[in-house]
Amino acid sequence: MRYIKKLIPALSLMLLTCMSVQVSASQDNNRHKLWYKQPAKVWMESSPLGNGRIGAMVYGGIETETIALNEITMWSGERDKFQERLCGKDMLNDIRQIFFAGDYSKGNRIASDYLSGTPHSFGSHVPLGDLKMNFKYPQGNVSDYRRELNLENAINTVTFNIGNVKYTREYFCSNPDEALIIKLSANKAKALNLNLSFDLLRESDIRTTNNGLEFSGKVSFPKQGPGGVNFSGKVGVTVKDGKIITKDGKIEITDATSVVIAFDVRTDYSNPKYKEDCIKTVDNVLAQNYDKVKQKHITDYSNLYSRVDLFLGNSETDNLPTDARWKRVKDGANDIGLDALFFNYARYLLIAASRENSPLPANLQGIWNDNLACNMGWTNDYHLDINTQQNYWLSNIGNLGECNKPLFNYIEDLSIQGQKTAKNVYGTRGWTAHTVANVWGYTSPGQSPNWGLFPTGSSWIASHLWTHYNYTLDKEFLKDKAYPILKSNAEFLLDYMAVNPNNGYLMTGPSTSPENAFSYKGETLSLSMMPTVDRVLVLETLSSCVEISEILGVDKDFRDSLKIAIAKLPPLKIGKNGGVQEWFEDFDEAQPNHRHTSHLLALYPFSQISPVKTPALVKAARKTMELRLAAEGWEDVEWSRANMICNYARLLDAEKAYESVILLERNFSRENLLTISPEGIAGAPYDIFIFDGNEAGGAGIAEMLLQSHEGYIQFLPALPKEWNTGSFKGLHTQGGAEVDLKWKTGKVENAIIKASVDNNYSVKLTDTNNLPQFYKNGKHIMLKQTDNGLISFSLNKGETMELKYN
Repeated sequence: MRYIKKLIPALSLMLLTCMSVQVSASQDNNRHKLWYKQPAKVWMESSPLGNGRIGAMVYGGIETETIALNEITMWSGERDKFQERLCGKDMLNDIRQIFFAGDYSKGNRIASDYLSGTPHSFGSHVPLGDLKMNFKYPQGNVSDYRRELNLENAINTVTFNIGNVKYTREYFCSNPDEALIIKLSANKAKALNLNLSFDLLRESDIRTTNNGLEFSGKVSFPKQGPGGVNFSGKVGVTVKDGKIITKDGKIEITDATSVVIAFDVRTDYSNPKYKEDCIKTVDNVLAQNYDKVKQKHITDYSNLYSRVDLFLGNSETDNLPTDARWKRVKDGANDIGLDALFFNYARYLLIAASRENSPLPANLQGIWNDNLACNMGWTNDYHLDINTQQNYWLSNIGNLGECNKPLFNYIEDLSIQGQKTAKNVYGTRGWTAHTVANVWGYTSPGQSPNWGLFPTGSSWIASHLWTHYNYTLDKEFLKDKAYPILKSNAEFLLDYMAVNPNNGYLMTGPSTSPENAFSYKGETLSLSMMPTVDRVLVLETLSSCVEISEILGVDKDFRDSLKIAIAKLPPLKIGKNGGVQEWFEDFDEAQPNHRHTSHLLALYPFSQISPVKTPALVKAARKTMELRLAAEGWEDVEWSRANMICNYARLLDAEKAYESVILLERNFSRENLLTISPEGIAGAPYDIFIFDGNEAGGAGIAEMLLQSHEGYIQFLPALPKEWNTGSFKGLHTQGGAEVDLKWKTGKVENAIIKASVDNNYSVKLTDTNNLPQFYKNGKHIMLKQTDNGLISFSLNKGETMELKYN
């Protein structure tokens, strides 16, 4: 497209116009819309917008409009060179001998004294506050109100009539123009009268300018320690007709036919020119034609969103408002249309929260902030014991690989900062990070080792680099970005592990199985040697580095040392309760109802446990899940329920996976379909929005429809009867392929595999008595299946293989 634009500008404009028509032509498609008949009353009813840096929640009020504002680098805290205790290798070895001797009580006490982190200025992501608009209307009744978030173009629209005047508002966060942009209009000339002001949560100096307001300040949030970024923001307006007056911290607009509003806020986090950039951004938007700015946004956004579409059949509630559909599910109904909407919404949210140019990845609340999570003890940060990972589970299978870039940049920074922690705490090479992380380089254990001593959190988050390669086969990325980070973490693990004199196994520890505890001689303890989650993550890290070194043809000696270490790792075990054993010793669970099941990482997102390779461990994984779900007071939250979707999909259990889809929607989402951690869990006094449920839930739905981790592509591996007819396009597989699929009455009708890279592919045919016809690049060919129901073929980049069933 960019070459056409350079050569033939007029043709480019025609193509962009056609793209706009295509987007708007499907606006009656309710699997791509959230819409309501009334304004939002509270934050969890409002509509999220984002450009990867700025987040906004639109309420859609008639007389008073509220837009809650955030920016991803709005952080309190500061760098802390005293974050860790200087334990070192000798003291660590002494502590380990206590554990190897079986004195877990003493070991836990000593480890707590010497391995706890000491955060002084950890900080939190914090919200900015609200942009307020107060309107004056002529007398008349309000009718035909509609508030709609269109996922296909990422534009939120509010329309209503007062008397014989129709009022329209459009809101979007543009990535190309880096601003929140709003257009207010009326179908009657000079019918808009309003004022704009800020209601900020951060102490600020607000100043008036010729066409807007500017503010500046410094984040202060003493609850999470001293320090904070400096910030600067601006809102500016232009009008058709009417007048603009700025005074007393407000913008007064009278007798306007239309109004365009541009907003930006920036901080000095990694940007010394933040004030200048903010002013330039707003001025640049207002200097352009609004329709061109809008079209740039649509083209940029739809390039990502339009790659994938999911349809799960027509629903009798398709034409109901989203909150009415949500309420029906809340009251016990199923809604296949809402299931598809939930998945498509998850992709929308990831695009909104994480773009290639985002300065930081999505945090616990994405890029939004309800002013609740940041006030919790666990703060609004980056948790590395599942939450941050879940934020990005959808990215590759959901064909949004570019959205990983800010995460990878963040991991790279952790790998640099974590070298100090590895050296000071453990006396090792390489790098590590633990349960909690921030934007200031905190990689030390958490303040309490019971939940915070999780040094393989670094290995888990770094595994996303290897996953990304498996989907893209990008060797340049592997060589320049992924391998240096993974190799350094593997070096840490090699130095960190010790041989257990009782059995000869290489073991990590003392460490915790997040965030669980076991019973031992009447005590509840958390720390032990080589909990199962560590074994899973060590194997994943070392094995991936072995494969990478072979792919790149480098580091043979290092590769050999990794293979030796792998051979000394303990096996996965089945415990006396029939489940996967969570600790190396078969301890009794102190909390059988605990929300974490970290030992099941071997099942998902990894594939160390699988129906194909380890049927006994698959049975044990199912038993673990059944025991947790059946335990009295099961601590179910948004991420644990989304996790169950993914786990049951890997077990190929369609109905159990779907049951968790429904329970995620029913129990852990709100009217705007954002997921929540419910009141009463992890000390929460109220429901709190958490981003990971949306993303991991979306990933689980994708996993039910397409799997590729076994070395072959499998269609509809966990298709529930409720989704018996449907289609998807564009889901991504490992090995670098996109898949389009149609099915009817539970059977595949048509599948198209398009190669993103040159590669060999295999597809598992589940119905070997009903073989499809094969068409490579549209030409019929013959393919033979193997004894295990696989068909294999090679494709070059851009080539397709179509499977047509009678």
